[in-house]
Amino acid sequence: MTAALWPSLPDRAAIGARCPLSERPNMNKPFPAMVRACALSSIAFAATGIPIVRADSGVQLPVQHVDAPRLQSTTLPDIEGARAIMSLTPGGASVIDSETFRDARVSTLQDALGYSAGVFVQPRFGSEESRLSIRGSGLQRTFHLRGIKLMQDGVPINLADGGGDFQVLEPLATRYIEVWRGANALQFGANTLGGAINYVSPTGHDAPRLTVRAEAGSFGYVRSQLAGGFVAGNIDGYASATTFRQAGFRDHAHQDTQRVVGNIGLRLAPTLETRFFVQAAQSDSELPGNVTRAELRDSPRRAALSNVTGDQKRDIDLWRVSNRTVWQAADGLRLELSAYYSDKDLFHPIFQVLDQRSKDYGAELRLVSDTVLAGLPNRLVAGLAAARGDTDDDRWVNVGGRRGARTNKFDSYARNIEAYFEDQLTFMPSWTLVLGTQYTDAKRNNRDLCYAGGPLSCGGASESFSRSYDGWSPKLGLRHDLTSSVQLFANVSRSFEAPSFGELSGGAAVINSLRAQRATTWEAGSRGEFAWGSYDIALYRADVTDELLAYTLPLGGVQTSTTLNAPRTIHQGVEFAANGHFGDYNGGGFEWRQALLLNRFRFDNDALFRDNRLPGVPRTLFRGELGYRFGTAPGGPLKIAANVEWSPQRYAVDMANTEFAGDYAIFGLRLQQQLGKQLSWFVEGRNLSDRHYATTTSVVRDFSALAPGARNVYLPGDGRAVYAGIEWRM
Repeated sequence: MTAALWPSLPDRAAIGARCPLSERPNMNKPFPAMVRACALSSIAFAATGIPIVRADSGVQLPVQHVDAPRLQSTTLPDIEGARAIMSLTPGGASVIDSETFRDARVSTLQDALGYSAGVFVQPRFGSEESRLSIRGSGLQRTFHLRGIKLMQDGVPINLADGGGDFQVLEPLATRYIEVWRGANALQFGANTLGGAINYVSPTGHDAPRLTVRAEAGSFGYVRSQLAGGFVAGNIDGYASATTFRQAGFRDHAHQDTQRVVGNIGLRLAPTLETRFFVQAAQSDSELPGNVTRAELRDSPRRAALSNVTGDQKRDIDLWRVSNRTVWQAADGLRLELSAYYSDKDLFHPIFQVLDQRSKDYGAELRLVSDTVLAGLPNRLVAGLAAARGDTDDDRWVNVGGRRGARTNKFDSYARNIEAYFEDQLTFMPSWTLVLGTQYTDAKRNNRDLCYAGGPLSCGGASESFSRSYDGWSPKLGLRHDLTSSVQLFANVSRSFEAPSFGELSGGAAVINSLRAQRATTWEAGSRGEFAWGSYDIALYRADVTDELLAYTLPLGGVQTSTTLNAPRTIHQGVEFAANGHFGDYNGGGFEWRQALLLNRFRFDNDALFRDNRLPGVPRTLFRGELGYRFGTAPGGPLKIAANVEWSPQRYAVDMANTEFAGDYAIFGLRLQQQLGKQLSWFVEGRNLSDRHYATTTSVVRDFSALAPGARNVYLPGDGRAVYAGIEWRM
């Protein structure tokens, strides 16, 4: 056996080392086929050992067997297992190791996801609240979340209606993040255009016994973490407590957040494990609002007057419990059962005061089978999930951020039932066919308690409604293992997305005539590894029907949101990411990473907007970093890195394409050092040229038709900033 047949990559070695003797992979197979032969479902069992190969001779040395068992969680696979499963996906998907972002400030979603292929993420004002989109999902949403299934440890964070908030997520309490773009998330029951993102927690098996971390910097920024894990026989656990506070770059942008995240796992039998999770978050965020183009240029720190006088903010108190139980049966069969309950209070003074209490609960049964079908390797994933959410939605006149007279009160519930399956059949040694589908049945019910003649009688006509949506989301894909380290893939899929209450009743008026958004997406690409790095590239085109487009309208001098169905739109683009290093990592050398998004989103022969570009997202966005690690620095390896974020073209902020956000480039510099095995520190500067730019924008129908006082559509990015941090582990 030569080195070319068994690349000396740590992840592959680790997975191969954990294959039981009865499932030892055929090393002549490409890596994905090797993993399939290892049956994936058994990666948590005893280690066995791998061949030792001399790369320069091609001579096979004697096999050494190691019988010492290495226990791993079966409810939460370690990162090697996650990458193995990801390698079987015939489309855009990736795993982000949390170690790649812990050597800098970790605050916003962009800090964790910014270098992931295909993910557009921009914080609104240096905050945790971000604009998050994949392939144009929820394109005009600059608040909350829509179009992506957001998960924590495989359990949905989204509310049952599909909307969601980010404040419960704690990137510092994350071992890795899985990103499944588009229909590649079907095996997790996701049916939206964007796909799914799954934050996976550490367990006692892979977490340090103790972690203490502190960060501080510009604009009153302070963040801290105390975390640790343990293993005691068949029980393991992990807990993390974090605090976050900043005054913010802009006026009226103070934020204060505390989170507690934990899990405890019990191995009830060699093939049965259950794990309980708990999350609690208290997040208070002032909202500085938008500025005009002139204010963006001359006074980007200014808050919108209406946001200050109305004390606009978003305060969330949330707690969540869940359980995940996995039974590893014989013959490659795996059963997973999960259930969750969450309780969220939202106090949200904006154009009116929204006071909401949401209770969401759900369960999912999932089967994974790695067997042989007609003598061919076959992997089947099938699941059934149900979720329900009940919301008390009380609305009041905003009087300086306090409740005035009641304007309305709704009693709402959302219900979803999802059934799905995906089958992967390796019909030739390096060719795998993927076939799957999902059926979704969704209901949205809204009871108006505050109409004329109603139980609370606030006046006006009843805004009650009850809507049902259902649809199929089939998928057909093909994966070719070109070499042991390079894959080619292609797929075609459908997606289906029912409106959330944010579209139906979240604006100034109820719009209960909205249709579900559907799309057909074509995708082709490749991912692989080479001597000095790895890459992930995908090209896609989505033909969207009845796209849910949110935009803002001026109402009484205040920007409010509403939604429409665009009959036909086209989303197409390129998703690319790569990273690597030159030289010996331990001895020093260059390290680099980059992510490129090319977007061409437009209306398709629309009666009003013709083929105009869809607004809200840059046409091109590049993030890159180049660093050098000095392996012989006193105390330990020292890294210096320069980075850039570049949007080289202007992009529309309105559907009529009469106003455009400008291009920009911002630069940063970072120093990071690892002192021994326990202590590390970093210092970094961001936007060192102090560029005034729009990190994102609101979206309006026709900017040229707006009154001068309603043209505040820009959200400024943070100015020049310096941050420092220190972390100690044991």
